[in-house]
Amino acid sequence: MAQSLLRLAVWSGPRNISTAMMRSWGNRPDTAVSDEPLYAHYLKVTGLNHPGRDEVIARHNTDADRVIRHLTTAIPSEKAIWYQKHMSHHLLPGMDRAWVHNLTNIFLIRDPREMLPSLLKVYPEAGLPDTGLAQQAELFDHLRDAAGRTPIVIDAHDVLTDPRAAMTTLCAALAIPFDEAMLSWPSGPRDTDGIWARHWYSAVHASTGFEPYSPRTDRLEQRHEPLLSQCLPYYSKLHSVRLR
Repeated sequence: MAQSLLRLAVWSGPRNISTAMMRSWGNRPDTAVSDEPLYAHYLKVTGLNHPGRDEVIARHNTDADRVIRHLTTAIPSEKAIWYQKHMSHHLLPGMDRAWVHNLTNIFLIRDPREMLPSLLKVYPEAGLPDTGLAQQAELFDHLRDAAGRTPIVIDAHDVLTDPRAAMTTLCAALAIPFDEAMLSWPSGPRDTDGIWARHWYSAVHASTGFEPYSPRTDRLEQRHEPLLSQCLPYYSKLHSVRLR
């Protein structure tokens, strides 16, 4: 029996192993991937000075309506699965949400005690909106209330602790076969990486699979403790319903 077409919108925040997950899915022969397709629009509208901002805007599509139409049309390269890596904060207030109901939505979370030290190294000015956690929770509630069921939530800790079990469980929840190719991939950049890869993806470019989990040893500075306190309730809410 032919596999049904599947468009996955995977809503994450930064430093949540989202690029490693994109590598994992992109290594499946039946899957096309897209890397943060709304990022250029987000930077243009917000005016935020992210690393490589001008280059991102010049190279990628800044028209959200055109991007969204593309994301809900034919899957690229005649593949059966389309893995769309999204940052939840790129879905700005006032933007259309109706299109997300045409996709299978997944939420990728990571404990902010481990996410924030990594994010703040690259983007020291980050605040709660830049973590994507509040936006994840808002979109999660929107989808749950509309569909009457709990969307899929996966935690980076679970993936890194046992990638095979986590990915097998995720594939089963999506009613697709697990593929061994999801556990390892060739090192280096991909044509599907956004132009921002050189600022954010050095660890993934060097990787050949999911890095074994190890607790972070670097600690947040005291001035960032209020940000952690803001993040934890959103994380805890989503973590409580994660896929196990």
